[in-house]
Order: sequence, then structure tokens, then C-alpha cells
Amino acid sequence: MLPIDIQSQRDFRQVSISKVGVKGIKYPIIVEDRTNTVQNTIADIDIFVDLHNEHRGTHMSRFLEVLNKFHKETIINNLELLLTELKQQLKSETSFIKISFPYFIEKEAPVTKLKSLMDYNCVFEAAMSDKFEFIIGVTVPVTTLCPCSKEISEYGAHNQRSYITIKIIYNQFIWLEELIELIEKSGSCEIYSLLKRPDEKYVTEKAYHNPVFAEDVVRDITLKLKQDNRINWFCVEAENIESIHNHNAYALVESVKY
Repeated sequence: MLPIDIQSQRDFRQVSISKVGVKGIKYPIIVEDRTNTVQNTIADIDIFVDLHNEHRGTHMSRFLEVLNKFHKETIINNLELLLTELKQQLKSETSFIKISFPYFIEKEAPVTKLKSLMDYNCVFEAAMSDKFEFIIGVTVPVTTLCPCSKEISEYGAHNQRSYITIKIIYNQFIWLEELIELIEKSGSCEIYSLLKRPDEKYVTEKAYHNPVFAEDVVRDITLKLKQDNRINWFCVEAENIESIHNHNAYALVESVKY
């Protein structure tokens, strides 16, 4: 005698659930790479569907069954198909996926030109209901030097590591590298994984000569994103990990979707 399928039992509380599924799946993915065509990396994946108020539970194993079908494919090119199949398998109206992963780019030190790999935190977020919606995002560390500190000090100025995040919805493909480069040009100075003494001198002095507030960073990036016709929507935020305060500075700009 087969055991009772408890998950498929009818629920009488009349409460629909917006998202139900699995979080924190460690999974290998293939991402498009502007320099090397593709890049293999490891992602943290969350997958959800909505649950009708008549259904007591969802079928957790089906999330992994659908995901595993796309194991050897470039993930960005298959999200619409993956989410469509997820809706069908779980008999849901909407499906969601969030894929967070490190992305690596080879960078040269500014003076010595020594090469090293720099990692960036990236994310793909997608949803499928009556239409497919897809967001890409990057978080990039930069140095920001405080304009106020420089103005009031006889010598020196305090600086901090800042994390700048851009998320976009595009109508034409945009490389992760493009967003990363845009952010790195908007801080006081870029951050590198390998620096020798001549490089340290360069980045210290460059930051000193390019002071910016968190507000300056998000405004400058906003103006550039607005000029890009490939972008339908964007959100840009800056968080400064303050070096002289016991709190962080923060700024955000979000455009209207169209």
C-alpha cells in the first residue's frame, strides 16, 4: 500500500502563499564571459513558485529535477524555459529564481601592470507569470574619499570601501563587465586584488584627487544609465563602510519601469 501524499492534501485555511520553494542551493553554472566566451562558477540559487490556497504543500524535489535539466547549459539563455517548466511541473501561476554568484575578471595593477583575478558579486533574478521578467545585477567595491573631510583637513582625508550595486532590466544584451566598468569609474578609485608599492601610491593619490559622497556616486551612475537605450529599468545603490563613524552612509536611485 502506497503512503499518503500529505503535500497534495487539500488545505481549508484559504491562505495563498506568495513564494514557496528551496533556498541556498549550491550549484555549478555557466555564465557568458566577454573575454573568454564562457565562465564556470558556483552559484547560490533560490527557486520558488506561488502556492494556491487549496494546496497544503509543494513538491520540493521537483525544483531540483527541473534545475538539473539545465546543468550543462549557459544559465542566462535558459531561464525563461526553466521557469516555464517549473510552473507546469508545480501547477503554479508564477515561478521565481535568484542566482547569486562570484564572477572573475583579470585586472592589471595601474602602474606595475601585474595581472590578477578580481571577483565581483553578481546576481540574476527572474520571474515568469503571464510574461518573463529578468534582472541582472552586480555589486562592486570601490574606494570613496570624503569631500567634506578633505575640505576641512589641513592634510589627508578619510576614505572607505564602498559597495556599489546596479540592477537593470534590459531590452538588448548588456555584459556584466559593462556594469562593472561603469561603477569602477564612478568612485574615487578602483580596488585591485594585487598592488605593489608604486600601485599603492597611485591609488592613494588618485582617491585623494577624486573625492565623492555616496550621493555623488549614485547620481553620476544614474545619468549614465539614463543615456543607455538598452536599459528599461535600473536601480543603483551605494553603501559606504565608514571608517570614522559607527554607521554606514547609504544612497539609492530607482528608475520607473517602462
